[in-house]
Amino acid sequence: MSLSNEALTGGFAEPVYNAQSVFKMLMDAMARPGTIQTVAPEVVPPAPLGLAAGAIALTLCDHDTPVWLSATLGKSAVPAWLGFHTGATMTDDRLEARFALAEAVTTLSSLGQFSVGTQEYPDRSTTLIQEIESLEGGAEFALSGPGIRDISMIAPKGLPENFLRVWNENRAQFPRGADLVLTAGRHFLCLPRTTKITATEM
Repeated sequence: MSLSNEALTGGFAEPVYNAQSVFKMLMDAMARPGTIQTVAPEVVPPAPLGLAAGAIALTLCDHDTPVWLSATLGKSAVPAWLGFHTGATMTDDRLEARFALAEAVTTLSSLGQFSVGTQEYPDRSTTLIQEIESLEGGAEFALSGPGIRDISMIAPKGLPENFLRVWNENRAQFPRGADLVLTAGRHFLCLPRTTKITATEM
């Protein structure tokens, strides 16, 4: 089966330099939860995968990282695009996935459906890259924990109604647990499993 032109194009123009740039932003975002980062390199992933989500996937995925995709992404050109540009293989087994990607409006009942690592190896967990409508303009949440001085505020728009329950269940498993990257267009922020999230009063 031949690859479509959509799968062959739209990657990093300068793969090594661009991947290093995005990786540095990811490390900074994980170290400072809730800080919005803006992806500079231009990538054109197949719809409905957004620019930041695509750039992060190109940066993190390789032939040793099984990737789980939400149903809509799995039916698009994204699997072929990721396979061509990174060598990553797709998996239907959420517990096997090192990275998971979901487009906006995807609702997850629990992060525990993915790998949360073990007590001995908590790093063997899944990082979920979740596209949402926007990282601003939504309900406000207060963040606290490692990497945050006092309190940091975020206002993501498009999170599922059950987000706080899902997050609190995930955080309660520490040191195990999944890490979350929220993306919108070319912007993203990171929520490592150590972050406490509290809804603010309306």
